[in-house]
Amino acid sequence: MKNTALTQIHEGLGAKMLPFAGYNMPITYEGINAEHETVRNSVGVFDVSHMGEFLLTGPNALALIQKVTSNDASTLTIGRAQYSCLPNNDGGIVDDLIVYKMKEEEYLLVVNASNIEKDWNWITSHNDLGVEMKNLSDDYSLLAIQGPKAVEAMQSLSSIDLSAIAYYHFEVADFAGFNDVIISATGYTGSGGFEIYCKNADAEAIWNKVFEAGAAFGIKPIGLAARDTLRLEMGFCLYGNDINDTTSPLEAGLGWITKFNKEFTNSDNLKKQKEEGVTKKLVAFEMQERAVPRHDYEIVDASGAVIGVVTSGTMSPSMNKGIGLGYVTVDNSAVDNDIFIRIRKNDVPAKVVKLPFYKK
Repeated sequence: MKNTALTQIHEGLGAKMLPFAGYNMPITYEGINAEHETVRNSVGVFDVSHMGEFLLTGPNALALIQKVTSNDASTLTIGRAQYSCLPNNDGGIVDDLIVYKMKEEEYLLVVNASNIEKDWNWITSHNDLGVEMKNLSDDYSLLAIQGPKAVEAMQSLSSIDLSAIAYYHFEVADFAGFNDVIISATGYTGSGGFEIYCKNADAEAIWNKVFEAGAAFGIKPIGLAARDTLRLEMGFCLYGNDINDTTSPLEAGLGWITKFNKEFTNSDNLKKQKEEGVTKKLVAFEMQERAVPRHDYEIVDASGAVIGVVTSGTMSPSMNKGIGLGYVTVDNSAVDNDIFIRIRKNDVPAKVVKLPFYKK
């Protein structure tokens, strides 16, 4: 099992550590609900150094990215990032990812920890364009500093105006006394903040300075369990749950990152699927009684017929009600449609709702 550059710090803080995607990761510190509320109301820090980073350079770097991703990376300018996915040949998704345009002819791809080797092999197999590829995953640490007070709490650590970095934009700048740090206004919580990419050797010093600067703002370390409840309240997909090798981006509600003004892996079949319509859709639902939906619970209609399956579910800390995502037949996917979640042989009522669950 791999450690991050900050594993000893987490253990010293008393974090509950568990294996995740081959890494020894902090799951909770003081408890999911308390950590969740810290991010929603002030500022918290996640160690997400297990994520993967690939650097693609050369005159054909963009052409390779256009070939393997569903979104249109040609619209990116230096300092901008884009959410996208890697379609496979069978209508499913290899992974979802973020594409950063670092320089002309240089792009950083950030992929899920559990898919690093799989994604690397997939992109490499399509690289007949002479693009130079470097897997930087083991060399870089990633801190997600999230919450409404993140900008104010971190401003003393950089000479650039952090409030001027728009959503899905980034700067390569000084941070916490180190140069060439990527400060990215991205995240997975819906509460604002930054993701900080730095070299492993600098990670501990940066972590310590982040906590010094944030002390007056109530900054706390946050585990991966709260990261999951925060992302679910926003309706953000989790690879392996809500999207996988068998779910298409159109079924998953990711048509907005699937651009047919270019050719990419399996684009002809996905275009056909868009024209003909999908048979199942990923929907958001809220429980109408006090109950917690869980991954793989069956979704049924009023007659008890199985119409789908829960992909993610939790008791929302912000809303104090059961929420979830799941695939259902198109006929049952309309907002306000009544569905039922089969929990231990009981069919508990739920209602299809619009995302996000959590409204600021």
